[in-house]
Amino acid sequence: MTPRMTERRARKTPQPATPIRRPGRWLRRGTLTLAALVLAAIALPAWVAPPATPLMRSEARRLGGIEREWVPMDRIAPVMARSAVAAEDANFCRHWGFDMAQIRAALAEGANRGASTISQQTVKNVYLWNGRSWPRKALEAAITPAVELIWTKRRILEVYLNVAEFDEGVFGIGAAARHYFGVTPDALNAVQAARLAAILPDPKGRSAADPGPATRRRAESIRDGAATIARDGRAACFGG
Repeated sequence: MTPRMTERRARKTPQPATPIRRPGRWLRRGTLTLAALVLAAIALPAWVAPPATPLMRSEARRLGGIEREWVPMDRIAPVMARSAVAAEDANFCRHWGFDMAQIRAALAEGANRGASTISQQTVKNVYLWNGRSWPRKALEAAITPAVELIWTKRRILEVYLNVAEFDEGVFGIGAAARHYFGVTPDALNAVQAARLAAILPDPKGRSAADPGPATRRRAESIRDGAATIARDGRAACFGG
């Protein structure tokens, strides 16, 4: 083989990938890494207590501290779990994160009626921020089905009860039970549980210990609703 032929063959040898292709590989790796981090952020709270929520951190800075105590579901009175569901999401055990019947009713009635489920509220509290912006609602709509898929219903309700705001600087049912009634959450009775559930839509404007007439009426309705969902099986998914 002549030197000239050797030179021609060498020219035909495939060259290594040029640096131009590397950004594509970096983008794929970055996307996979981001997806893994998002999946971990959604999956971990299914077993591990989530850290302080954005609202908790904001209120802690504003107030100089907050009351907060994590309480597992087996140390929360079952009537409290049923009262929260009766107040906020009576069909909690029957939907996959979105209550379509309530959404249709809310659309028909306009902006004066909310339709967020306990699953959606848990996602908002744990991962997102308050407000009605479209970006937040879009993220909530994307994360909620994943949470429903990975977490159990009992876990969703457990996290919800532990991150919900019950008064200014008071977060979670453990702190709320002591703050309002001086008891542990497993000792809450039906009246106390219903009053705590009744203030959830407006925790800074309502009091469970000294409820006004409207809050008392709502609490009575919630108490009846909690008993109803216990009888008809709508508490089965969380052991209520």
